[in-house]
This record gives sequence, C-alpha cells and structure tokens, in this order.
Amino acid sequence: MKVLMINPPYSSSKYKFIGLVAPPLGIAYIAAVLETGGVEVKIIDAPAVGMDYETIQREVAGYSPDVVAITSVTPTLESALQVARMSKETCPSAFIVLGGYHPTFTYPELLKYDFIDLIVRGEGEYTMLEVVQTLENGGDLSKVKGIATREFTTPLRPVIDDLDSLPYPARHLLPMEDYKIMNMKLPIGTLISGRGCPYQCSFCASSAMHGNKLRLRSSTGVVDEMEHLVNDHDAEMLAFMDDTFCLNKKRIEDICNEIKERKFENYWGCTARVDTISEELLTKMKDAGCITLFLGVESADQQNLNELNKNITISKIKRTFELTRKLGVRTIASVVLGMPGDTRKSIENTINFVKKLEPNYAIFSLATPYPGTDFYMKSRDERLIKTTDWSKFNLLTPVIETVDCSLDELRKLQKRAFKEFYARPMYLLRQTWMDGPILFKTALAILKDI
Repeated sequence: MKVLMINPPYSSSKYKFIGLVAPPLGIAYIAAVLETGGVEVKIIDAPAVGMDYETIQREVAGYSPDVVAITSVTPTLESALQVARMSKETCPSAFIVLGGYHPTFTYPELLKYDFIDLIVRGEGEYTMLEVVQTLENGGDLSKVKGIATREFTTPLRPVIDDLDSLPYPARHLLPMEDYKIMNMKLPIGTLISGRGCPYQCSFCASSAMHGNKLRLRSSTGVVDEMEHLVNDHDAEMLAFMDDTFCLNKKRIEDICNEIKERKFENYWGCTARVDTISEELLTKMKDAGCITLFLGVESADQQNLNELNKNITISKIKRTFELTRKLGVRTIASVVLGMPGDTRKSIENTINFVKKLEPNYAIFSLATPYPGTDFYMKSRDERLIKTTDWSKFNLLTPVIETVDCSLDELRKLQKRAFKEFYARPMYLLRQTWMDGPILFKTALAILKDI
C-alpha cells in the first residue's frame, strides 16, 4: 500500500519574521512508523519547496497513492481542504485522511465534506499505521482508536508513553536542503525531547493534543539524535521544538552533561518559560552549546498574563531577560497583542516593555483563539470572533476586537510594534555586532513583510 503524506501550501506564519522554515516533524514521525510497518511512503512538504496546487496535483497523479494523508493546523485548513478535494478528484479510489491540531478538535464539521474519508484525532503515529493496515487487510476501521468517519467516532488512543520507542522522523523523505533560519539556507536540524505540558495556558492547545503529563525522552536518546542530525544530515544548527524545553531541570542537566561528555560542539536553541530559567541552569546550557532561547513574554499587563493562565509575573520576565543578557544568550521574545481586555494603552505599554527587555528578536503576534483552547471556547461563547475564515487565524491577521481597538487598529498597532522594535538605530548597531549582515537581512525582511 502506498501512502502520500502532504504538508499543504502555507504562505503566512509568525515564524516568517525570524526567517524560519522548519521540517514538519509530525508527519515525518508518522512516516517513519509507517515505514517500520512495511508501508511505502512519500512526503510532499509544499511550503518548504514552494510547491503550488497544480504541481501537487501532478505529484498525486504520478504517485497514484492508495492513501493521501494531509496535516493541518488552523490557518492551513483551507489549503488542506483544497489539497484533499484535488487529491480525490485526481485519484478517486484514494482514501483521504486529515490529521493535526485543527482536525482533531473540529472533526464533525470537516466530515461534512464528501472528499474526506477519515480524521485522525490526537497523536497520529500508531493510529495511522493501524488505519493503513486495516485498509490493506479489509478490516473493520471502527475498531481503530483515535479516528472519526461519517459513520462513527472511536475513543481517543492513549498517548505514547515511551517516546524513545519511536523511530527518528523520516527525514530522508524531506527536502532537508530547503529548511532555513534567519533567512539563510543554513542546514538546520529540528527535534523534540518530550511531549505534553502540565501548564494550562488559555491560548495553547498543546495539553489538549498531547496531554498534561510531561513525557520525556532519555538524555542519551536526545543526544543520539542530535549527533544523527549532524552526522547524517549535515545540520549546523539544532533547534528543540518542544512546547517548553526546560520544565524538568534534572533532565536538562543530564542532556547538557551528555553533550559535554561526548564533546559534541554544535550550537542549539530551545523554547523555555521564563520561570524555569536560573543562572545555574542557563550557564550549564550555554556551556553545552545553547545560544538561543525562545521565551513567552506575551504581555506587560499582569492582568492579561493572569487571564492567559501563564502563571508568571512581570518581575520574573524582567529577571530572566537580565540573566540572558548577562550570560550572552540570544533571546526571541514572543508577544501577544490584542487580548480581549487589552486597550490601546496597554498594547503600547507592552510594545515599550519589550523594547526595554532588549531581546535579540521579537515576534508580535495578534491574539488568536484556536480550536482546542480555552481561549477559543470563551471567545466563541462570548461572540468575540469576527470571522469564520480559518485562513485568517494566522497570528498576523486580527480576528477579535478589544475594548477600544477595532480589527484595523490592531493591525496598525502590530505593524507599529515591529517597526518600533526593528528600526531602532541602537538596536541595529548592537545586533549587527552580534549577528553581522544576517541581522540586516532579517530586519529588512521583517519590515518589508509587515
């Protein structure tokens, strides 16, 4: 049986502001599990190679798959549906599957489309393998956990407890040469060290997708994969894509110790909560090659932080950025503008606050209620959402209004935030000293795109 997995075209992402195009680890993990089960698999990563719908259609026709599996997050839904419709028209006998965050939480509305045969809900590795094996053997799909069709919905499959048992993502099926960061085609390797999150931030669907229990890979397994990325895929920069990497201090220390013992010297970056970073831990991480932290700042308004259920304080944010500057670790500050309680004044305060933190880079997202989050449920129930066009749920297009800001005003404030942060002469001088010409290329791309 032949399976074609597709990451659909996507032109808008908050990560474009730091010039990041990263491998789709989700479908790469599924592909790897399928291959271990003897299934023939091909991956099309349309955003990485700039593939349009016409080319995708030709690829589908040429491969003639038995199963087409398409991943989707909320802003790529319309694109995923177009690929699904086109795939069914091109190969009428193909079985069309959708999976990912958005289909997991909105499967009833998606099954109204007659060109979609099945939705995979939750973590998809072993669900997808069982679906393919059941189709191949003519078995009963209603016995497969974690799926939905027009006829039935089965119970969710338990999450994968032993992440070390998973094979490495099928990177040999991906266009590894096309992934980049900072608008450079710098060979980048991405990986995860764990899944799940015990925190319940109102705007994040991670715990709903992967559970609120933190599941961790072994430190040796993590460093083994880091070496694999460097040795087998020529990665020059590594990035941990965990929702938050630094929750378990002991495990991070073990990873750092393992890196040092092996004399592994590649640079890497990760995500972190500001309340998980201490001077002792960050010193150890830096000594093991960590050069960048992606930190959730979100807002300068403590009430907003409380509403987001972040469980962090303004003072803790300040202390963490002071610490990163002291130790010389780069930071990317992630900010949310336009929460329902925001005002023009509070947004302006947040913009000024971020400048004073002096991160190396900043991403100013607009508050976006995604299905699967408490924020979405509340926004929907209170009728705050102003559009039904899922493609606009991209963190760059306003979809809810605030107390005194219209959608148009929010977009203007977001543009202002980017311009005020990146067009500062002192910032450009300081960051050029650290990153050289890369900074100018990145800053110019940001100012052009907004």
